[in-house]
Amino acid sequence: MDRLGTRLAIVTLGAAAALAGAAPPAANLPIRSAQWLDQSQRLQALTSQPLECAAIPRTPGDRRLFEIGRAAFRAPLLLGGQAARSGLSCASCHSNGRRNQAFQFPGLSGEPGTADVTSSLMSSHRGNSVFDPRPIPDLALPGKVSRSRTNPVLETFIRGLIVEEFDGAEPPVLILQGLGAYVRAVGRPGCDPKGRMPVRLATMTGDAVRAVDASVRAWRSGDAAAARLLLSSARSTLGLIDERYNVAALASDRQAIRRADLALLAIEQAMDRKAADVVIRLAAWKAAMPRWTARLARDEARSLFDAANLAHSLRINSRSAPARGAGSLRR
Repeated sequence: MDRLGTRLAIVTLGAAAALAGAAPPAANLPIRSAQWLDQSQRLQALTSQPLECAAIPRTPGDRRLFEIGRAAFRAPLLLGGQAARSGLSCASCHSNGRRNQAFQFPGLSGEPGTADVTSSLMSSHRGNSVFDPRPIPDLALPGKVSRSRTNPVLETFIRGLIVEEFDGAEPPVLILQGLGAYVRAVGRPGCDPKGRMPVRLATMTGDAVRAVDASVRAWRSGDAAAARLLLSSARSTLGLIDERYNVAALASDRQAIRRADLALLAIEQAMDRKAADVVIRLAAWKAAMPRWTARLARDEARSLFDAANLAHSLRINSRSAPARGAGSLRR
């Protein structure tokens, strides 16, 4: 197994154990990402997010790459190292490809919405021992790197972020191409730059399905490493859903989520064996999804998707919680 495959195997197995209830989030907060959100903006950031403002390509080939990049953008395992251990993905800083103005990671951020891209906390390559956080850019706006489809400089830049800024493994070419396609698509004309959309169960289950579909596309193209990474994106999304149902009365809902996650883990292992029935098993997983998601939808108003429930849980669990540094973050 190559370096990326080995890292995926190690970290996703750890994620499965965590999803099965091995340990609570640090600082007792019910949502792990709350640990790296500015407290004054925390509730808003956990209940709504910026509009994606992505122009989905029209041609099948371009749409395929877009979906692969979109799922990889939301996969913590893409970045590796401390970022993966903390559950950070590209979308943590760039929510829906935009700017997460509430992002405030201990030891990495200064003011909310900033990050030190040369921090030794995340990188052994670019760490300069100087704390110099900069504003996180909104990818819907023009940046310093050309996004021309005829110029591969964007993919080169993204590779540097993964491998050097975050110490990630060398990404498969298909993943890099997909990330380039996704970033180029963010910034649809006419999209409200200040618009926001609610964080709902349907949004997250939709992301999981799109990640599974992207994994199927990668698998059919013969890129097993990319397919496995994309499937990890779906599993990470299930972990985000699981957090929202961390309510005593909803234990059976969490069991359903965990069974779905373990089914994806088994398919990841089938990918490692190069099993012939991977696509069939993924189709069966999707076909079974409505049965358990209908149950979650019924209970959504009782979960932490509900703003009032979440606010209460954050308030209760934040009381007398000890401060923790970035190095202690874990799932």
